[in-house]
Formats: sequence, structure tokens, C-alpha cells
Amino acid sequence: MYAIVETGGKQYRVAEGQVIDVEKLSAPEGATVSLDRVLMVADGGDVRVGTPVVEGARVEATVLDHAKGRKIRVFKYKPKIRYRRRAGHRQSYTRLRIERILV
Repeated sequence: MYAIVETGGKQYRVAEGQVIDVEKLSAPEGATVSLDRVLMVADGGDVRVGTPVVEGARVEATVLDHAKGRKIRVFKYKPKIRYRRRAGHRQSYTRLRIERILV
């Protein structure tokens, strides 16, 4: 059984027991979160697709930790006018373990 969920503007294919990294959520470590934006649920040959979400379906997950991704460099450059800007960015994310898919 797997589901397609949306959180943080992105879509993830999840199954029970899977660990995923999503955009940072405001939940403490060890807390249980419920992902209500379930776009599709598949159980063997039985596939339910939502319009846009599957009614009554949700995915329960446990927050494992909060962390930051690797650092990226952002560089703006305009030729011939001496315009250069350099910045760095580290994206914050939350690591979740999928506990149950409820339909």
C-alpha cells in the first residue's frame, strides 16, 4: 500500500515504514503529525484518486528530527556593469517516518 501526499508545495510517494525529508514543519521531535492532503491511495489493484484529495484519507507520521540540507551558493552576475552578488542558502527540513496510511 502506498499514497501520494502533498506537503510544503511538493508531492511525495510514501509507504508505511518509509523515512522522508519534507519542508520544515512546526512540530517538536517525537510528535505525531497527520498529513491530510492525500492525492492518491493505492492498495494492490485498488487505486483511489482524489479530486483533488481523497476524502477521509490521511497519513500519520512521526517527527524524527529537524535538520538543514547542504549549503548552496547563489550568484547573481550582470556583465559589463560590475554587478555581482553572492549569497548562500541552507534549506531547513523535517525528517518523518511514515507510520500508517488510513483510508
